[in-house]
Amino acid sequence: MLFACSVLLAGCATKKNPVDYVDPLIGTGAHGHTYPGATIPFGMVQLSPDTRIDSWDGCSGYHYSDSTILGFSHTHLSGTGVGDYGDIRLMPTIGDVLFNPGTESDPESGYRSRFSHDNEIANAGFYSVILEDYDIKAELTVGERTGYHKYTFPKSQKSNVIIDLTESVTSDVINELGLRLINDTTIAGYRKTQGWAYDQWIYFYAVFSKPFDEATFKYGDQLVEASNEIIKAKDLKVAVSFKTEDQEEVFVKVGISATSIQGAKKNLEAEKLIDFETSKVEARQLWARSLDRIKVEGGSEADLTKFYTAYYHSLLAPNLFSDADGSYRGHDAKVHRSNKKMYTVFSLWDTFRGLHPLLTITEQEKTREFISSMLDMHEKGGLLPVWELAGNETNCMIGYHSIPVIYDAINKGVYAKDDIELQKQALEAMLSSARHDQFGLKHYRKEGYVPAGKEGEAVSKTLEYAYDDWCIAQLAKSIGENEIYNEFIERAQFWKNIFDRENGFVRGRMNGEFVKPFDPTEVNFMLTEANTWQYNFFMPHDVSALIDYLGGELSFIEKLDELFYTEAVLSGRHQSDITGLIGQYAHGNEPSHHMAYLYNYAGAPWKGAEIIRRVLDELYTEKPDGLCGNEDCGQMSAWYVLSSMGFYPVCPGDNIYVIGTPIFDNITIELESGKQFAINATGLSKDNIYIQSIKHNGVDYPYSYITHQMIEEGGEIEFVMGSKPSNWGVDKSAWPKSEIKDDIITETPYFESTSKTFTKDHKVEILSINCEAEIYYTLDGSIPTTESKSYLKPLKLTKSSKIKAIAVVNNVTSRVVEAEYLKIPGGRSIDIKNAYSSQYTAGGDIGLIDFIRGGEDFRTGSWQGYYGVDFQVVIDLGKKQNINSVSGGFLQEQKSWIWMPRYVEILISDDGRNYTKLGKIENDIEDKAQGGITREFGLSKLNQKARFVKVFAKSIEVCPEWHVGAGNKAWIFVDEITIK
Repeated sequence: MLFACSVLLAGCATKKNPVDYVDPLIGTGAHGHTYPGATIPFGMVQLSPDTRIDSWDGCSGYHYSDSTILGFSHTHLSGTGVGDYGDIRLMPTIGDVLFNPGTESDPESGYRSRFSHDNEIANAGFYSVILEDYDIKAELTVGERTGYHKYTFPKSQKSNVIIDLTESVTSDVINELGLRLINDTTIAGYRKTQGWAYDQWIYFYAVFSKPFDEATFKYGDQLVEASNEIIKAKDLKVAVSFKTEDQEEVFVKVGISATSIQGAKKNLEAEKLIDFETSKVEARQLWARSLDRIKVEGGSEADLTKFYTAYYHSLLAPNLFSDADGSYRGHDAKVHRSNKKMYTVFSLWDTFRGLHPLLTITEQEKTREFISSMLDMHEKGGLLPVWELAGNETNCMIGYHSIPVIYDAINKGVYAKDDIELQKQALEAMLSSARHDQFGLKHYRKEGYVPAGKEGEAVSKTLEYAYDDWCIAQLAKSIGENEIYNEFIERAQFWKNIFDRENGFVRGRMNGEFVKPFDPTEVNFMLTEANTWQYNFFMPHDVSALIDYLGGELSFIEKLDELFYTEAVLSGRHQSDITGLIGQYAHGNEPSHHMAYLYNYAGAPWKGAEIIRRVLDELYTEKPDGLCGNEDCGQMSAWYVLSSMGFYPVCPGDNIYVIGTPIFDNITIELESGKQFAINATGLSKDNIYIQSIKHNGVDYPYSYITHQMIEEGGEIEFVMGSKPSNWGVDKSAWPKSEIKDDIITETPYFESTSKTFTKDHKVEILSINCEAEIYYTLDGSIPTTESKSYLKPLKLTKSSKIKAIAVVNNVTSRVVEAEYLKIPGGRSIDIKNAYSSQYTAGGDIGLIDFIRGGEDFRTGSWQGYYGVDFQVVIDLGKKQNINSVSGGFLQEQKSWIWMPRYVEILISDDGRNYTKLGKIENDIEDKAQGGITREFGLSKLNQKARFVKVFAKSIEVCPEWHVGAGNKAWIFVDEITIK
């Protein structure tokens, strides 16, 4: 009996709860960009170690490959592709104070310290590490708006804590820093900076458990004794010092706020952090309550660790932004107060896909708070958020994806159906974004797509705007706004205007033509962090039409097979975000995330199951490098959580989840309503990945999708699994459907020619994506109608011309498409010595002498790009001519690794062999200067005669040491060599 009890107790001792499986170190290696420190679900504070700055793989401030720690700061981003935050860094040391952080290779040159992962602990709500250079144990936990530090010092006559306001995750532009000594245990201050968040304000209030023997402010090169007077500077740090006994514990509580020092103080006082251990337990309990909402049985230890860490990562952002008294900084930069909690860090291009739909299941109250925050951003700033950070709109990424988040929540009943006032408010906010003129929207509305020659990332923007517009249409329809519905259901079909039925791909259009040459593997300026393959299936709201455009279900399945199984490799420019490749599918970046589930729409769910299981097993691990791409504020992990449960929202807003393949025997979702939804898998194994049949509440269920209402009502779904594909999901009646039936558009026609410019005559064809279309055109600048000339044969142009055309099908007229063809003087030719990139051709060799100038955006196709080489061309004027001036246009966009040439030389020759140098023009643009900067390098008043003109531009060759791309090849961008 005693033996049996001991066995029972041993078994109980080994039972783990969901919170016990969380490993915050997952994703801190490779390109995951996560942080390992202490936080609570959606909390204001992310108290975590910093190991590097100004590093793409250190966007979170920490990378697992590093061996030194700079300190512990209070704000961090999880998995982003751009760095920011790392505000209010504390670092404990002993001995003489060093205010400089030092370097990784020489830690002794500053206050940083070596550390070992052997002495590092990270779990939910807690982090600790031993700082080897000082023999200090640092432990961290948090409250909702407060960081709690515990430092265990050795015996020392001078133990220190440095507060460094200058340093952060990136080298921000410092607007102002402030520090004030409140008393011998309290310091307060603030940072006002320009980084990714253009105007960030953060205040802090730090209370120490031990009085300071001394406190020294350092600003610039000056060291002064701290005082009650606030010190303001652009380089500002403080060190507090005291004697410690061996193993003496010193605690620091730090409240933060975006509104004021008083706000930070109130936040600290409101949390009533009694002691460190209690706070640590409370933080863990908060995580336990959140993680317990999904209970999992079965699977391996590694699977459980992956699942609960993924769920943990899914609950890190958005982050609380309002104070305990309701104060917050709005998008008008003013401080407001609300009885609703406000949030920041909305990575919506990523998270609308899976994270927010997951939260509509498990975190409905938080979802309402997030949407209140978005609507407030519209009220205070005029637009819904795109990628919001610290009260700022960064406008990073594309689309207006707050819209699907809002509509998805409304459609799923997160709000009461009769809350018409909320729905009208949401629709008004949506229309503000959709009817704005920025980011190609003006062209999109007018032309029916975003033209690649007028806006960067044109293909991706067209596709994503169309989906967002579908969400607007659905909301408008649901509240009886029929005119708005009609407007936006047409816009939701604009993806058709860039779809080339001949090769089955979406393609960029420039000057009304499909851009040539075309390679679907090429990563280029017309797409967002992707190639054409990785965007070719982004019509989640109109899959039926996509299937039709590809030639039917079998052709659709073949196209998906080609995506996943092609041996073709990526081409075009290097894009760090494109990782986790299976064929041309890139799981490491978000546009691909729904694609394996599309097989269900054509009756082949087993094919999707094979890909999904491969991704789950191979592209997620329980190691620090266990994410195949950026975590992106929870989206990468939300995909894992949802897919592990056996379903995924292909089209957020349509109320269904498409079924894939589960990896656990039993899952129970605890809903906020008190109901439970159970997902059970019978016969599941590593080989048994194929669904044989499904029962819902004991009744046969033939469909290859479930609805949100099924989850909300509670109950059970049971998968019966097998080792071979079955007939489940094959019958057409079982398929999910995504289809637009109303106001079907006629696709805009397109032009086809050899170039935009010509010297003699020029043939132009006007074609239609729809073979049934009748085409009408004009050459006089007027808008074509059905009374205009009917297109019957190719046009022959003999002078510069503007052509406008429409297509008509079943009395439905397309948008007007327009092209301009320019007749330019003949007799000139160009010889380009170093090859330009196939992505940035500016129309080919002639593009440098075609009299068409590039603008400030290099992504519009008018600039010629040279990667890591000098630029050198020779223009043959055809005969000896008078030359009065020669110039070349160049562009700098250093964030995209494009710099001005070091200098430009201009030479002339009569025979093309012997050249005379006319002059050298030095660059005067700073390498760190940002934005689309254009500069004309040239010589005038030459009064020379020659036939040949040589222009040479010296490249910077590689990115400078201070740059994120240090050591990698750099670009020169040039357009139009002008000779007068």
